Parts: sequence; C-alpha cells; structure tokens
Amino acid sequence: MSHNPESNPLLQDNEFPPFGSIVAAHVEPAVRSILADNRACLQELLGREAYTWDSLILPLDEMDDRLGQAWSPVGHLNAVQNSPEMREAYNGCLPMLSDYATEIGQNRELFEACESLQASGEALDPAQQMVLRQALRDFRLAGVALPEDLKERYAELQRRLSDLTSRFSDQVLDATQGWTLHIEDEKRLAGVPETGMQILRQAAAQRDKTGCVLTLDFPAYYAVITHAHDRALREQAYTAYVTRASDQGPQAGCWDNGPLIEEILAARHEKARLLDFANYAEYSLAPKMARSADEVMAFLRELAAKALPRAREELQELRDFAATELGIEDMQAWDVAYCSEKLRLARHAVSEEALRPYFPAEKVLDGLFTISGRLFDVEIRPREQFPTYHPDVRLYEVVRDGSTLAWFYVDLFAREQKRGGAWMDDYRVRRRRSDGSLQLPVAYLVCNFTPPTAERPSLLTHDEVTTLFHEFGHGLHHMLTRVEYRDVSGINGVPWDAVELPSQFMENWCWEKEAIPLISGHYETGAPLPEQELDNMLGARNFQAAMQMMRQLEFSIFDFRMHMEYNPDSPRSVLELADEVRDEASVMRPPAFNRYPHSFTHVFAGGYAAGYYSYKWAEVLAADAFSRFREEGIFNSDCGRAFRETFLEQGGSREPIDLFREFRGREPSVDALLQSCGLA
Repeated sequence: MSHNPESNPLLQDNEFPPFGSIVAAHVEPAVRSILADNRACLQELLGREAYTWDSLILPLDEMDDRLGQAWSPVGHLNAVQNSPEMREAYNGCLPMLSDYATEIGQNRELFEACESLQASGEALDPAQQMVLRQALRDFRLAGVALPEDLKERYAELQRRLSDLTSRFSDQVLDATQGWTLHIEDEKRLAGVPETGMQILRQAAAQRDKTGCVLTLDFPAYYAVITHAHDRALREQAYTAYVTRASDQGPQAGCWDNGPLIEEILAARHEKARLLDFANYAEYSLAPKMARSADEVMAFLRELAAKALPRAREELQELRDFAATELGIEDMQAWDVAYCSEKLRLARHAVSEEALRPYFPAEKVLDGLFTISGRLFDVEIRPREQFPTYHPDVRLYEVVRDGSTLAWFYVDLFAREQKRGGAWMDDYRVRRRRSDGSLQLPVAYLVCNFTPPTAERPSLLTHDEVTTLFHEFGHGLHHMLTRVEYRDVSGINGVPWDAVELPSQFMENWCWEKEAIPLISGHYETGAPLPEQELDNMLGARNFQAAMQMMRQLEFSIFDFRMHMEYNPDSPRSVLELADEVRDEASVMRPPAFNRYPHSFTHVFAGGYAAGYYSYKWAEVLAADAFSRFREEGIFNSDCGRAFRETFLEQGGSREPIDLFREFRGREPSVDALLQSCGLA
C-alpha cells in the first residue's frame, strides 16, 4: 500500500506537507522508493561524453528536491509531535539516508561529470557557478578521492554519527519529559507570577493531579528559577535541569549522554583525519567564512578580553545586591536568575514579568509582520484551511504586489513531546523546475513559548519576543530569496558562520522606540506600553550584557577547543575541558554536578559542531549592518531594499563578505557590536 503514490502521501507532489495524512507506516516505504528511483535516475544520467547544466545539475536538483520534500515533514513531526512510532520510523531511515548521502558524495563518476561541466565552457551565471564550486568542494569533503577501503570506513563513520546524534537528541527530550515535581501546596511557589502559576496548574490538570506540577519544559522551569522565593525549590529545579541526560542529578544514568559524547567526538575526529584535516574543527571550517582555527580562537578571545572585566564587575554587583538586599550571602548558580531579576527591578524598575501583559503573542506577531512589510515590501496573510498536526499551528502567505512569494508555518507554544528551543526549517525551496515552473518556498517557524491558558492568551517575555524576531529573520532569509537553484537558494549554501546574520539583525527592532508600539499593547485594554516602562525597558537593554556575552563565549570556546584539541590516543574528558575553559572564560563557576554538555544539542545533535562561534561571528556582521539603519532611519525604505537585495535575495549564491561590503561599503567592524552591548 505505502509504495503506491496514491496511498502514500510522502510519495505525492504536495504543495504543503500532508500532515493530516502521514502515519509512521508511510515513512520507510516512501524513503526506500525514492532512494531506488534516485539511484536509477543517476545511472541514466552518467556515462555520457558531455554534460550540460540541464542534462546533469537540473535532474540532480529534482532528485534532491523530491527526497527533501518527503523527509522534511517526517523530521518535523519527529521534533514537534514525537511519538514512539514516529521516532522508530525516523531513526529506522537514518542509516539508509546516511548511506545514500555518502554514496552520492563519493561517486567518482558524478564528481568527474561535474568537473567536466565546470570546464566545458558552457555559459553559466554566477549562481550556477557557485553551485558547481560548492558541489565539487562537498565531493572532496565526502571523501570522493579516498581509496575504496577508506571510503567504506568514511561511510561507516557517517552512518554511526547519524545514529549517535539522533540518540543524543532523543535522550535530551526523554530526560526533559522524564522529570516532574508535584507541588500540592501553592505556598511553596510564592513569588511565581500568575502566568507561571497557570502553566504549573495546567500541567497538573493534564496529569489529573491537584495543585501544580513543575516540569523541565522551559516556560515552567523559567517561572520557578527566576521568581520562586523558595531557595530549596530553585535548587531542586536547577539540579534537575542542568543534569538532564547525564550521570548526575535525580535521573542519574537514566538517559546518560556521556558515552554518546565520547563516541561522537571520536567518530568526528576520525572522519576529519581520513580527509587529511588535523582535527574536526579544521574540517568544519572548510565551507565557512572563517579561514582558520587560529582566526576563530583569536576572534573569541578578543571579545572575551573586552567583555570579561566588565562581566566580573557585574557579577560582583549581583553578589553584593544578593547579600545586602536579599539576605543571600553565598549566592549559588540556582540563585543567579532570581537575584538578577530582583536587581533588574531595583535598578531599572522593570521586570520581564511586568512587561508580559504588553506583549500578547498575537500583537507581537502582527507587529512583526508589519515591521517586515515596511522593511522588505511584503504583505503577510493568514490561511484558514490547511493540513496540520496540532490546533496551535498556523499557516501564512508572503505576498508582494499581489504575487505569492512563499508560505510559512508558525508553531509557537511549548507542549509535551515537542523538542525544546526555537528553530526555522524548510519544507520547500525556491527553485525553477525542469518543466519551467517556479516552486515557491515553504518554511516552518518553531518556538516553545508560554502557551495560552483558559484565563489568559499567550503573553510573551521580551526575551521571547526577541526569539520570535530572530527565527523570523531565518525565515525571511529562506523565503525572500530570488535564486532559482536549489543548492544556493534561501539559506542553502550560506556559510554556517554567516547564516545567523539576518536572524540576529532582525532582533534589533525589538529595542527601537519607533518599532515597539507596533509589537506591544496591553492584552486586555490595548493600551500602549507606558512611556516610563518603555524607557525603563530600553535602559535595561544592556543589563548584565557582559555576563551574557561571556556565557556565549564560554560555550563557543568549549565547543571549538573540544573539536580542535581532541586526541584519539588519550581522549580528554569533556568535563575536564569545560573546567579549563571556565578558568579562561567563565564568570561564575557552576557546581560540580552541572552537566551542560550532556544536553548541548546544538553541538552534539545539531549543525553547530565546532561552529557555535558562528553566533558571535554573525552577530558582529548583523550589528554592523544594522548600524546603517541607525544612521539612515530604522524604517528607511532604501536601507530595507538594499538589505533585502543583498543578504536576503541572494541566498548562498555569493560570498557573504562580498554581500556585506556591497551593503555597507566597507569591511565589517566589531565596534558596532561592542557599542550595542554597552562595551565600547
């Protein structure tokens, strides 16, 4: 049944993901069928004397697109509506997909066909030339030049890494879902605001319990760790959160990612050495903007040198405040968020919680769409009827001059069986099909915000507002592209350390007086954020900015050194390295039981291995790009059009440094970032 395109929705050409029709039984038959078709198609393509773009690259593009459109909704459902059946189906296909990707990447005949096309003299436009350059680079990074025995070893490592990283992610989800604390007496939750209490009561009701239930889903955890007066409760929550998927804490050993970390690092290093890279960090840099490991480390340490002295001052101010005003003489890690919120309130007369009523999710979304429309000349319209997997999900259309440019799904709220964090992913890529028709982009925008309750709509913290703008920046990058070749369309082909530029760029509008009225208004009355509250919020923008920067730099240095310094003959404990990095870059040393690497999914299960530095690298570019808007007006139409035509429309078809020079008229500078963080 599932092989039949008429009965298997993953084998059909769907404009939108067929979420209402997909079941786990569809997954493996669809993947097997498409891989078999692709192999047969590839066999037909090769063996010719001469190749053209239309006879080689376009059919390959069609093959990749068909596989991508079948696999994308499967991966999405595994992340946002995880179930044992879908997880088994998803993980069951990973070895097949890994083997296929390695097989394509190591196909010598296909590599030589691409080389011959590059040398053929066919008139290719710059984007097509970039597609070929990146393809040839990726063949080499996939081991196309290796002897057969090493090719097989490379394939084994790829297959193993695919399994290990998926298991890492699964265990973080299981550990997050696996811990709860039933609190019958609400007096123990004194200090937790009503928004948080509603989340905790709702969690209890969903489990047929009285009172409240604390979970490790971030909105619930954040409410307690930031606001609960009960210090012992904060310690209990903190301990459970930072020991997820580890050998420590209340679930010690249940889903321990420690052994997986060791295996992942060993496999990555061996893969890099097979390709003659000194280490995995150097391998990871091959497709990135940064030119060397030394350049990355120098960049991180330069920022750390500028931020660390101020960060230490901020920590001492916090310790002094905790001791004198809160009676906490020995401030610990589980006190930091609580004390910081109290200090923010005392110093700036503003708290994240007090701002929530002015940032209802619907108003923020509408304002985000209005701001994007003014900047980039688009209109965003909701669609009422569409296939979905949850009632919270919405679908929107992006329009310019009456023509549809793209579509995107929005899934905002935290819930059970949904992975934590926030991300953007794609279902379809803008490209020109072989029949001449234009395929439009379709994206997913996923967050884990505080959900609505029976009493209130979803009310966002300003941090959550910033997260939404960040992820929508990724979405705009994908959806507003004008490139028509899959491999460099939208975010495809963009170096990893530049892909965060549009997302971090968009965050700036959350802090501009001219923009904030568009995204805020009291959820009951619609009243604007009072002028004094607005001034207080803006005044608190750089509150503990140096401490926050050092936290990101600590993670970045840890990640990069972990991959750069790995020694297979005497592997070093990642916890030992984490301690050493703390000596260099940490402001406040966490307790010995802290196991943050064990849930560091960005690095061990995402695309950020030896690449977490990308956030700071791209933040320099984003801050400098935004400085032009500060000079010419934050809604200046010429600036908005220029940003759209360079960074957003060109996708991966040009080098990001060239796009930056075109937009800014000069080389990037770290000064704008330091100034925006109050560290100039």
